[in-house]
Amino acid sequence: MTLSFRSRAAARIATVVLAAASIGTLAPATVNAAPPNYDTWRADVRAAMAGGTNWLDQRKQQGGERLAIVLDIDNTALQTDYRPGQATPEVLEFAQHAKQIGFAVLFASYRKSAESATAAVTSVGYPVDAMCPRTPQTAKHATDSKQACREKYTGEGYTITANVGNRPGDFTGGNYEKAFKLPDYDETLQ
Repeated sequence: MTLSFRSRAAARIATVVLAAASIGTLAPATVNAAPPNYDTWRADVRAAMAGGTNWLDQRKQQGGERLAIVLDIDNTALQTDYRPGQATPEVLEFAQHAKQIGFAVLFASYRKSAESATAAVTSVGYPVDAMCPRTPQTAKHATDSKQACREKYTGEGYTITANVGNRPGDFTGGNYEKAFKLPDYDETLQ
């Protein structure tokens, strides 16, 4: 039995529709998955920050006015979801090295209070030249808040050489030279 052109075309369309329908039924593998254990997170943080202090040294040699780094706090400067209140060692080392060679250490946080945020990071050894918390104007979304902070800092004449954070919104909008992206595991960390 031979099929007409229309029959063959209809059979091809039906095959494509069935294939598309079956693809749509597959569940994503990592949606709402729990973050990995502490040791895995620490290994991933080390990998993300690898070479950071060497990069700062090279950037310092290039020169520039009011060189600075910007840090996020939760699950970046602090181990918020794993060991609350403790510094993330690789980020702390990076910040202390930056300060030692003349960089300003600035923070962009979605926390509400500059005073309590400053106290949280200074208590574990971070130098703080400025803290920029969220404001009523930027409270709708952390992405807007972080970008507003970087715009504020560049408006004050800082050259943001490095931006360290863990969520995609920490990097949206630019106003920095190099990103150090720590893991957030599909935003399962704060």
